[in-house]
Parts: sequence; C-alpha cells; structure tokens
Amino acid sequence: MDVLRYSVASRSSFRALRPQCFFTTRSSLSFPFPEQNAKHYKELQAAVNVVERACRLCVDVQKSLFSSDGKVVQKIDRTPVTVADFGVQALISLEMSKLFPSIPLVAEEDSTFLRENNLADAVVEVVTDKSALGDKQLSQDDVLKAIDRGGRDAYVFGSKPATYWVLDPIDGTRGFVKGSEALYVVGLALVVEGEIVLGIMGCPNWQEEYSGNFTSKIQEYNNTASRPGVIMISHVGCGTWRKQLWNTQTSDVRVPHNWIRCFVDGHHLIHDALFCIPESQTWESLPLSGQFNAKSHAECVGEKQVLVLRTCCGSLCKYLMVASGRASVFFLRAKTQRTIKVWDHAVGIICVHEAGGKVTDWRGSQLDLAADQAERRVIFPSSGVLVTNNSIHNQVLEILSSG
Repeated sequence: MDVLRYSVASRSSFRALRPQCFFTTRSSLSFPFPEQNAKHYKELQAAVNVVERACRLCVDVQKSLFSSDGKVVQKIDRTPVTVADFGVQALISLEMSKLFPSIPLVAEEDSTFLRENNLADAVVEVVTDKSALGDKQLSQDDVLKAIDRGGRDAYVFGSKPATYWVLDPIDGTRGFVKGSEALYVVGLALVVEGEIVLGIMGCPNWQEEYSGNFTSKIQEYNNTASRPGVIMISHVGCGTWRKQLWNTQTSDVRVPHNWIRCFVDGHHLIHDALFCIPESQTWESLPLSGQFNAKSHAECVGEKQVLVLRTCCGSLCKYLMVASGRASVFFLRAKTQRTIKVWDHAVGIICVHEAGGKVTDWRGSQLDLAADQAERRVIFPSSGVLVTNNSIHNQVLEILSSG
C-alpha cells in the first residue's frame, strides 16, 4: 500500500461525513450487575464511556477515508494505520489519565510517525471532537504527549505484579481500511496486580443478529447495510455482556439497548465447531489440518471437515466471536520472527473467560502477561495461543501437541 496523505479540512466538514447512525451523548452507565459485586465498577463506567466515543471517532474517520479528500497512511512496519489509531489512543489516554492518574497505560502507538509526517493536526481535530474534557481546544503537545503515555519508554514496571491499562486502539486495521467489509475492534482492559479485572471491546460494524446455519451467518456478515455495532464488557466474577452501540433505524436516541449476557457456544465435537484463524496463516499450516479439512460452506461440513470463518481481521475480533458464541475456536501459531503483543489478547482473555471459555498457550498453560517484566508489552506463549469454548479445549490441545 502506498503511503498517502490524510487530511481533515475543518470540524464542520468533518462532522458532515458522519454516517446515518444516531449516537447517544454519553455511555449507558448502568450495568446488568450490582455495583457491590464489581470492585472496579467506576473504572468500568469510565472505560465504557470513552470506548463508545472512540468507536464514534473510528466511524467518522473511516467515512472520511473513502471520500475524495480522505486517504490511508501506513506505518514503517508496513501495517496500515490511520489517524483513527492515533486518535483513539490519544482520546483514551487523555481521559483515563485525568480520571485515574496513577494508573499507567500500555498501548500500541507512539507519536513518532505523526511527527515525521505532519499528521498531528488531523489527530488533534478528531480527538477534540470526541473529547469529554469540556470546550478546551487541545494542542498538538497535549495529543502527542497523550499518545506517548502509552509508548514503550513511558513507564518501567519491574518484576512485581502491576496495575495498568492495556489498549489496542484499533485491532484489525486491515479491516478498518476496507470500509465495512471486515470487523475491527477498539479494545481496552484493566490489569490490577497482575490480574485482568475488566475489559471492553467496541466493534462499530458488528452485525448483531444472525439466523439459520453457518452459511447464513457468513452471508449476513458480508451484508454491510445497517450494522448497529456492538460493545462487549466483562468484569471479573460478573460475566461478559454486550449491547448495541447505536440505533440505525430511528432518530430517537432515547431508545434503550439492553445488556445481553454472552456465553460461548455449546459444541462438544471438533467437526461441529466454527474456527477462526489469522489471515496470515493457512489451515494447511496448522496441526489440525492433518485430521480435518477446512471448508467455507456449511453444506460441506462432515466428521473430517470443519468450517473456517475468514471475515474478520485482527485477534480481538476473533476473541469477540468466541465470547459471543459466534465461533468455537480461535488459534494462533507463534512465528519465530513475530512477537505477540499483549494488547492483541488482554481484553479478549477476560471476555472469553467470563463467557465460559478458555484461553491458554498450545501446551495448556495460562498466558503470562508479566513475561515482559519491564514493559508488559509482549507475551511469549509456547507455540501459540488457543481460545475455545472450553468444551473442546482439551481435544484441540491433544491434536496441537501431536502436530
């Protein structure tokens, strides 16, 4: 992909690019579990509020990307990135640091690319538009410092259990730049003394309702019209829940969207399961291919065949699929040249666990978020990561260990 220039002409013209969805002005701060049952209730309230606004920022920027003036930019590591990545990180960093100043942030981006490509003004514009910091006009310095607060040089943790936020501003950026063709997620988790205690995933183009068999599900994923989005929350001991992000059918922003409890699916046999694998890996490169052929249509599924879903980009999208019961398994092979980033997994882990699923490495061990003692930015799972509905976890582990 060529490195292209992204520009925002003015706030008024930028706002005019918004899609025909109707947004509430603030998060629904009432959760489906009592406050006394959730030790980190206030942190969850604040996190849901800012993730919802971050999702609106993404939708606005994505809309502008496909206008005559909007373009896509690209990072040095050749993964596509847009102003939305930096805008989401700045927005969440600014507001979480104001509300919880003692809690550091571990996040994907730093401001180097913005400084080198003169893109800071565009990020200032989108962050100011979505900020809850009053009418204050943010400066370039405000935004760049907020982004770098999550960078690798911002905080040194040490070996003791730590408390920090983990943010993936946009997981599935390749999906983001495709428009509404593929899913992407804004993911935020809170780690307290080494334990993931809450998580929020916002997926602006999620299609909430599905019907019929696997083929119908895939067809409905590819129907990009009128997607209401979803926000998924999880708090340790309180379950995983989801609700619609916005109403695409009516202008009445007062229409409530009730929280729905999320559970993993109930498949007990591998050949009945729906699999998610990374876009960069083929079924044939994975150990299960020796026993099962992968098919993309439900009518082809048999005892020696499994269905692979390929319509979502990024790891967190696949965690969301498993936690919501839309998929049974997500597994990722760790490549020798690849470092697995913590922000691609932290929020997904708690959402899957609280929905009744299981997450381990390929040897069945828990993922060690503190393996990177100084920075908490990478994890080192043995062979790879396995995410399942729990019922078939051991079956899959046995095949992986023999592959």
